[in-house]
Amino acid sequence: MVQVTSAMPIAKMIGSTRVILGHGIVNVTGDPTLSPEEEKKLRCQLVQQALAALESEEKI
Repeated sequence: MVQVTSAMPIAKMIGSTRVILGHGIVNVTGDPTLSPEEEKKLRCQLVQQALAALESEEKI
């Protein structure tokens, strides 16, 4: 399992082993200041990072 969060210390504290740092507290997987195309790229990058973390043996 991969957790996408903006609160890395909390994720570590509860024992999450694969964590992706999201964009912000209110919009973890998005950014309302970006254009729709740019926001889609941001979201795709987060998903790609999460998939890479699932494939990885490395944990935080």
